Amino acid sequence: MKHLLKMTPTFFERNRTGDLMARATNDLKAISITAGFGVLTLVDSSIFMLTILFTMGFFISWELTLVSIIPLPIMAFLVNVYGKKIHSKFTSAQDAFGELNDRVLESVSGVRVIRAYVQEKSDESKFHDLTEDVYRKNVEVAKIDSLFEPTIKILVGMSYLIGLGYGAFLVFQQKLTLGELVSFNVYLGMLIWPMFAIGELINVMQRGNASLDRLSGTLSYKEDVADPVQPVEGNEPEFLQMSEFTFKYPSSNVNNLDNIKLHLNRGETLGIVGKTGSGKTTLIKQLLREYPEGSGDLLVSGVPIQEHSLRQTRGWMGYVPQENILFSRSVKENILFGNPMATEKDLQEIIDLAAFRKDLEMLPEGLETLVGEKGVALSGGQKQRISIARALIKDPEILILDDSLSAVDAKTEKKIIDNIRKERNAKTTIITTHRMSAVEHADHIVVLEDGKIIEEGTHEQLIAAQGWYYEQYIKQQASAVEEEVHSV
Repeated sequence: MKHLLKMTPTFFERNRTGDLMARATNDLKAISITAGFGVLTLVDSSIFMLTILFTMGFFISWELTLVSIIPLPIMAFLVNVYGKKIHSKFTSAQDAFGELNDRVLESVSGVRVIRAYVQEKSDESKFHDLTEDVYRKNVEVAKIDSLFEPTIKILVGMSYLIGLGYGAFLVFQQKLTLGELVSFNVYLGMLIWPMFAIGELINVMQRGNASLDRLSGTLSYKEDVADPVQPVEGNEPEFLQMSEFTFKYPSSNVNNLDNIKLHLNRGETLGIVGKTGSGKTTLIKQLLREYPEGSGDLLVSGVPIQEHSLRQTRGWMGYVPQENILFSRSVKENILFGNPMATEKDLQEIIDLAAFRKDLEMLPEGLETLVGEKGVALSGGQKQRISIARALIKDPEILILDDSLSAVDAKTEKKIIDNIRKERNAKTTIITTHRMSAVEHADHIVVLEDGKIIEEGTHEQLIAAQGWYYEQYIKQQASAVEEEVHSV
């Protein structure tokens, strides 16, 4: 888990969540069995077998002992062949299980959409196909597994046959007494268990190796964004500055941010607006250091952001993403996630700041109401306000609202913005939005298009320029007036 928490979005774009869950559960279980039962069996069976062989050779006959274990190299060869097949088949079975996990996760998360589009039968069919695939591949593993026991029994029988035959010959040659031959066969019978144990050991170890290979692929993935060797210590971010900053995603062929120039002093509010896909969230991700830095300068208090530790940089920020991530806990626990040490007084104040008091009174158990998986028990607006409360209770130096007011009405939006302006007048706030009303008060507003700043200034300056910002503002104001008339 520690390794996964260090990974950037690039890693999760390349790895399915269900498969990662399978690696963190089934594969770890297979490895733990190998490390526990496997190692114990290896030591136990090896010592026991060597002791018996030494006793047979030293006290009875080295000649008969060596002849009797002629089948052992054959067993070693066959078990090795079976082991390689087990490795291959088990890897395939685990991959199939990971795919099944991912499918179940998607189906449960998207159950509302599946029902809305009447795709239950189709989803059941796909689940059935994946289940059959997992079953079929595990049967293939079981088939190889079933070869171990008969193979070992046949080879043990051959050892018995050779031991009796050659032992009888030595008795006739008077090189061995009848009593020694009987004792030899007793010892030979004692070798059956370690032979079976070694066969099972190979089986377990190959499964463990297959799981280790899968897990190693995850653990060997290097961090895209890492702490500097000697991070610069800073108290508070006095200003943020971007100078000729350019960035593109690893999977992109074009620049997603192009020659961005910004300067934001502590205590100021920055509004970022633009069309969908213009680069608003991409710019925010650079501040959060979710991806390796691009070219140009991104400075915090005059120091390149990559020279600060990740813990410090992210510790400065309170982030409310577009997709509101809530944990399957109570409303209270979700809010306090931003600051577990907050007092009850702090909690009540933040609820008012996030304009959540009225909704809270409507919830069946108030703050103790469970929000369900990803907040499924709440409306979109309620989830957004809980997310905002979680960020505000942290009292961050830099508050980032990434289109975080889209699910609330204009009146509630204004109330939240006014509360934030009043309580955070000495701290930095960054707001990305499609609603111009959310950034009217901002000290500086930038308009993005295709990753470039095409307009910037205060609200008044952008209105006077009569560009894209002006057009959108007029349209939205007209729509707001029309809605108000209809509501009356």
